[in-house]
Amino acid sequence: MKRRSWLAVMALSLSSLVTVPAWAQAEAPDAMVKRLSNEVLSIIKTDPAVRDGDMSRIVSLVDSKIMPNVNFERLTTYTVGQYWTQATPEQRKQLQDEFKTLLLRTYSGALGEVKDQTLSFKPFRARPEDTEVVVRSEVRSANSQPVQLDYRLEKAATGWKIYDINVLGVWLGENYRTRFRQEASAKGVDGLIAWLVQQNKNMAGK
Repeated sequence: MKRRSWLAVMALSLSSLVTVPAWAQAEAPDAMVKRLSNEVLSIIKTDPAVRDGDMSRIVSLVDSKIMPNVNFERLTTYTVGQYWTQATPEQRKQLQDEFKTLLLRTYSGALGEVKDQTLSFKPFRARPEDTEVVVRSEVRSANSQPVQLDYRLEKAATGWKIYDINVLGVWLGENYRTRFRQEASAKGVDGLIAWLVQQNKNMAGK
């Protein structure tokens, strides 16, 4: 019994030495977006390939830093609308994968247009009980127009998740909602998937 108690004390003492970042404990939505955005912009400023406009590197950067914090199922469900319920599990996966690629390239393209970036955030307003919020920001450069990047977030069990992104004044989910439903209405879910695949091929070729 004494041995178990001693081991428990040792374990507690060791655990107290482990430093857990404050944002990992309970990170506010605006703090999360600021952290992620600053991490991305810091890499953009110091990575020669990114500074030279290497889109594959920019895409990889955004994919590793931003996209894990996006609720793609909610965004895709909202955008596809009633046709989501008609899709098979395999089709749903294809829709999410292709839509993620489309969003990834759109977001990366916006960042790729900006050089010598500075990041500013507009005042964040939310109540403690809010479960959905908007964080607004701008990426500025001396030689180009500001790039508006706003984020809609929801409070999930694992923390705050982004579920829509505003690039240059356009919410991506809302922007694609009408077109997705037109494609699905005319050609079915498979037709919508084919359209997404073609859009991603077109963007990859630019």
